[in-house]
Amino acid sequence: MKILALVPARGGSKRLPGKNIRPLAGKPLIAWTIDAARACPGIDAVVVSTDDEAIAEVARQAGAVVPGLRPPELATDEASSVDVALHAVDEWEKNHGPVDGLLLLQPTSPFRSTETIARGLAAFESGGRLPVVSVSPAPSHPAWCFRIDGGRLQPFLPRESMAARSQDLEPAYALNGALYLISPETLRREKTFLPRDVQPLLMDDPAEALDIDTAWDWQMAEALLPSILARGGEK
Repeated sequence: MKILALVPARGGSKRLPGKNIRPLAGKPLIAWTIDAARACPGIDAVVVSTDDEAIAEVARQAGAVVPGLRPPELATDEASSVDVALHAVDEWEKNHGPVDGLLLLQPTSPFRSTETIARGLAAFESGGRLPVVSVSPAPSHPAWCFRIDGGRLQPFLPRESMAARSQDLEPAYALNGALYLISPETLRREKTFLPRDVQPLLMDDPAEALDIDTAWDWQMAEALLPSILARGGEK
């Protein structure tokens, strides 16, 4: 089974400028993901898709392949991760032959471990190559989530679900963005990483599921560093 790992890293970041190459424990953020992927035996190559030459150079130094900068139309706020992924896998297969799976690893999940990546690959292979997506326990159960309608709170679920004890509620899970694994054929056909039939990869560790998007998230990552480094970094 041939797996291509793709790390998408656009240069523009409005909430946390330069975050993809910002040092975390002395190592650029993107290098945490590259290192974890390169340490996984089931991955054939780690490719970084970027529109930024500074990111490209850091990625190359970390051992990733950067075939070239993204086309301008894939470097905008409107460009979707599916479009970026399809461009990357099309270019790779054109030059290196077909792959069985495309593994999307966002650089904003630095503490996602090699072991978790390997679990995702195992689920993909044993599950007949059905897509795999990482999830974590939902921070708030849908039974206790609301919308604001006309200045009033309205529950997303029927009100009677609010009467249930927390231990009686069906477990709820949320996407954490750490891992998406899909066959190129399915991605081309469905144009989504979340088709109807998808396997969940449960990540119980909140630190491993951390997704850095804001300055607060970065502070959380720095606070978690002692425990992460004590257990061997991203491995």
